[in-house]
Amino acid sequence: MPFGVDLILHCSIEKCFKETATHLKVKEFYGKVLKKTTDLKTDACVASSGPVPAHIRHALNMVHPEVIAKYYGCGLVVPECMEACQVLDLGSGSGRDCYMLSKLVGEKGNVTGIDMTEKLLEVARTYTDYHTQAFGYKAPNIRFVQGYLEALNEAGIEGSTYDICISNGAVNLCPDKKPVLQEAYRVLKEGGELYFSDVYSSGRLTEEIRNSNVLWGECLSGALWWEDLMQLAEEVGFSPPRFVSGAAIKVFNKEMQDILGDFKFLSATYRLFKVPRGAGKPREVVYQGGITGMEESFSLDSQYTFKVNEVVGVDGDVAEILTRSRFSDKFTMLPPGGPSQTCGASPKAGAVNPFELIHHRSDVPGSTTGGCCGTQPTGCCN
Repeated sequence: MPFGVDLILHCSIEKCFKETATHLKVKEFYGKVLKKTTDLKTDACVASSGPVPAHIRHALNMVHPEVIAKYYGCGLVVPECMEACQVLDLGSGSGRDCYMLSKLVGEKGNVTGIDMTEKLLEVARTYTDYHTQAFGYKAPNIRFVQGYLEALNEAGIEGSTYDICISNGAVNLCPDKKPVLQEAYRVLKEGGELYFSDVYSSGRLTEEIRNSNVLWGECLSGALWWEDLMQLAEEVGFSPPRFVSGAAIKVFNKEMQDILGDFKFLSATYRLFKVPRGAGKPREVVYQGGITGMEESFSLDSQYTFKVNEVVGVDGDVAEILTRSRFSDKFTMLPPGGPSQTCGASPKAGAVNPFELIHHRSDVPGSTTGGCCGTQPTGCCN
């Protein structure tokens, strides 16, 4: 049966969500076919290598081995400034990222994981008490919910609730990406962020590729053309996506290579903010420090790195992000029209082609995490 055929209706009082053959096939693949990460035939759904800050490495090392063994993400998804934040993990799987983030947000924060695959949720829920005790918490700051990323409301996920939504290789497994972005936008607070790692293609994929059962499970059939992400974000209301980091994907299977032809794929991390589009003007800003793991410099994305006490010119979109998000108390916005003291390049605007950037550069920055929400005077996480 071809993917995308509607099979089952999951109804609530408010609306119905149509589960497709794609959803069923993906659930079967991740719940029954895959037993461990080494069963994968590409490296699309395995975390990319790279330096991991000590505090993140410590949190990862505290996650139970069985939870890690069932992990199929496509990157290390750890945004900065997470202490005391309310975080939603879209497609939480076995819960590896959720438990890592549970440690990083601390007892004053909380983490919700949502996934459609019951087998993986069983693994995640099994170890709630284990991690609560390991982290030294009086009560769990984490919960796991079964549901669909396209229908968070039906799973009881309320609007304007979360400071951060993360996702690690799950959006591409959804046949229709726009409802996923719409739901993420709905549940985020004003100034909130969708920070996610996923698989992208160099062009719109053919029907043959999109109808391949195995390639769906391997995170390739559902890969979004990176330019379509720019368009979808605009339609939903997010600020223009900021490319953080990425890596080319290798396909080991000859049969898959023949189906994929000349298409190229990469795993990439983007950040989208719930701030007004086009409302800001270019500004000069100064990073004050204070983000754990980024005490001397902070990389917002592949275009902007801020050093402590250095004046940097930013475009209007970034000015809005730094003014309205959880990063606001970490930056000083200089008055417009004053004498320029800008260090480095002029403000940069416009979409970045990640395939060109990955091809030309080997130093595309990654991201670390740190405490921000609990210390911000504006109370972004309250």
